Amino acid sequence: MRPPLDAAVEARLQAYLDLLLRWNDRINLVAKAPAGVLRQRHVEDCLQLAALLPTEGGILADLGSGAGLPGLVLAMVTGLETHLVEADRRKAAFLVEATARLALPKVNIHVERIEDVQLPPIDILTARALAPLNGLLPHAHRLLAPGGAAIFPKGRTAEQELADAMATWSCQVERFPSQTDPDSTIFRLSGIRHVQPQA
Repeated sequence: MRPPLDAAVEARLQAYLDLLLRWNDRINLVAKAPAGVLRQRHVEDCLQLAALLPTEGGILADLGSGAGLPGLVLAMVTGLETHLVEADRRKAAFLVEATARLALPKVNIHVERIEDVQLPPIDILTARALAPLNGLLPHAHRLLAPGGAAIFPKGRTAEQELADAMATWSCQVERFPSQTDPDSTIFRLSGIRHVQPQA
């Protein structure tokens, strides 16, 4: 169980959830569901990642941020400088409004393709429900600062994705069980480097 959040963070999270519900009626940010379900399925799922971040802080980037999951949620909890990368202009418009309404001046929105975005060296990289590890590791390799780590929640296919990726990539792998989904695993990957595939 995670420790309780302070009142200011809880208020921000509730304001975020209210905004998400309003926007979700107009554009498809997440699958439609009651607020309580969205809180558990999305917000709580993202909040558990905060415990895996380095204690000394750093710069966070979230790829394919969509509704701000997990990047915007983690920014609310940690106060870190955060970069949200989202190529879909409608979803990016939601992120811009949410960032303004929630008063998060350290959050930067990049309306660009991940392949094109230029960011400062990133200490923590996240992506949720975006692509298999094979597709994420090239971005992590390019964007992470030396000593940085990528935190990727994965579902039932986690171990197969990892095995496929390790054919051409090498990294230190840490596994954490999801607290919100017994079928999910959270990977924390560091020292990511490209290797020649074995013949």
